[in-house]
Amino acid sequence: MRPEPGQVLHFSEDPAITRFVPHLAATARQPGEYVWAVDASRSPDYWFPRQCPRAMAWTVPGSSGEDRDRIIGPGCGSRVHAVEYGWLERMRTVELYAYRFDAAPFRPFGDNAVVATEPVVPLGPAERVGDLFELHERAGIALRVLPSLWPFWDAVTTSSLGWSGIRLRNARPRDGG
Repeated sequence: MRPEPGQVLHFSEDPAITRFVPHLAATARQPGEYVWAVDASRSPDYWFPRQCPRAMAWTVPGSSGEDRDRIIGPGCGSRVHAVEYGWLERMRTVELYAYRFDAAPFRPFGDNAVVATEPVVPLGPAERVGDLFELHERAGIALRVLPSLWPFWDAVTTSSLGWSGIRLRNARPRDGG
């Protein structure tokens, strides 16, 4: 599930939203009210239940072959997503939807998202995303299931790979903490 050219997507577990109004997210680390969306390259970051903690890594120019093999895995492509075992059932059963928007009212926000500062209306009704495991497989993204995200996260963030973490506050506590 990715946007078409000239579109961006917003992923949600609510299939009945007809108008998106900018708001200050409860988890915001920056001021400002926004409607959040993602482009095609960042859509896979959201093929998860909304509250699911996930750590992701991918190759970028300058990534070492050693880091790719150590973190992504030999023969596993150029990208890996990791979740904890406790989220597997939710990944199997979640009903996730994507809303398509015209990209024109959105502007880049950091490296991961695009935002609109005015209300936006989807181009059509919410589309069911479908099987999250199948999406990962079709996209060639390795999906790793771990007892804890923290050892993986520590390896990723000190590597030469690109990386991102979402909802990490919902991950199991670090050992000893």
